[in-house]
Amino acid sequence: MRLDISIRTRYILSVMFLLSLLIATTLFVIEQRERKAILNEQKTKGVLIARYIAQLNLRPFVIGDREGVEESVLTQLSDELLYVVFYDRNSQPFVAKSFASVFEDLYPHSNIGPDVQEEMAYFERKRIVDEETDKVFRILEIEIPIFLEESAKKWGSIKIGHSLEEMHLENQSTRLMLILIGLVGILIGVAGALFLANRVTGPLKKLVDGTVQISKGDFSQRIDIETHDEIGDLARSFNEMSRQLQIARKKMLEANKKLIQAEKLASIGRISASIAHEIRNPLTSVKLNIQKVLESEHLENLEKNHLEISREGISQIEKFIKEMLNFTRVTQLNFDRFSIVQVIDEAVKMMADHIQTKNIKLNRDFKEGIPHVLVDGDKLRQVLLNILQNSCDAIDDGGEIRIGLSMVERKQEKKIRIEISDSGCGIAEGDWETVFEPFYTTKSSGIGLGLANARKIIEHHNGSIKVIKREDTGSAFEIIIPLEVDK
Repeated sequence: MRLDISIRTRYILSVMFLLSLLIATTLFVIEQRERKAILNEQKTKGVLIARYIAQLNLRPFVIGDREGVEESVLTQLSDELLYVVFYDRNSQPFVAKSFASVFEDLYPHSNIGPDVQEEMAYFERKRIVDEETDKVFRILEIEIPIFLEESAKKWGSIKIGHSLEEMHLENQSTRLMLILIGLVGILIGVAGALFLANRVTGPLKKLVDGTVQISKGDFSQRIDIETHDEIGDLARSFNEMSRQLQIARKKMLEANKKLIQAEKLASIGRISASIAHEIRNPLTSVKLNIQKVLESEHLENLEKNHLEISREGISQIEKFIKEMLNFTRVTQLNFDRFSIVQVIDEAVKMMADHIQTKNIKLNRDFKEGIPHVLVDGDKLRQVLLNILQNSCDAIDDGGEIRIGLSMVERKQEKKIRIEISDSGCGIAEGDWETVFEPFYTTKSSGIGLGLANARKIIEHHNGSIKVIKREDTGSAFEIIIPLEVDK
């Protein structure tokens, strides 16, 4: 069965295993070296004790004073020196004194042969002796030869049993200390592994969560990792990818919106062509017949008034058909260098009668240094006229219209900004985008193509038009036009 283990868990387990192996190996080597050093120290100490006892009892040993040697040996026995054995030149025990008679099997014979020539030679071994009481005695047994100054041959030897209990306790203490150090080291290592695992896998988890959110369509995800390593580079690449995806989706939505708009215009175009074909011809006949009847001298004034009303109604229908056809046709722009100030003044001049009739106060806020712009002056004037007409219709007598003109920088490009605001009834925020849809209108006499046509013209200038928020009551339109237009 396959176990799904996270990277964080595997990282921690791997670090713990390697750290435990390293600490265990290091402590094992240290313990072995420590044990060896202590044992060598005990050997050196044992040899010195044996030489001291041999030198102390050399005279009685040589003259065969067994009682004198025994008495001297008894004074040397202690918890550390467990037994002492003197061997004669035939390697037979001369004096053997120990802390228990049961150890007689330890010293029936010498371990040094009769042909030893070096005075510094010695024999040593470790032994563990168990009494009948199951008590364990750890012993370092050392035997050295005894020489006389006038003889090169071995005169005898001395064997001592040096207790290793102190060394054993010291080794245990060292082992416990090393184990404690190892446990502390492992705990520190585990804490360090957890810290490093969080440092490494934490950003990775953020990246995984970010990719999950992107897979769900949320391209606004950002990974806040500021490290200067591979993970930081990956996070920055992720953020750049997210940004590019967000831009691509925005462009795709805009393209879809334009496609829907184009399909909508195509449908309107087909409907308009059908309406023009079905209505225009009979409507023209009706208009001509009304004109002929109006020329008759036999009509009374009341009848002529009714016919005039009918002719005006037919003119309104023709105007509606004409506007609808103009909206659906492909806009052909004639670009040239124009002064935006001049275009605005011409539009205001054409609305002068309407403005004067309603006693509207017109405020201009034009910044200096506005350059000439490559635009279609007639089409741009048409856009401004449409917005001014809507403002005049929306405000009461004595209202106010403000026209602002300035330079702005958008997307690292300098552009012209035109703002037209009024003190009228305003536009609900939920309708700020809807007002640019074809056939949407709040006027009883409008057909809802003015602002739709205005957006179409501005977008052909690679610009934008939208409703913006006003601090006071009323509505405000912002028009952005680039200085140079890609034809």
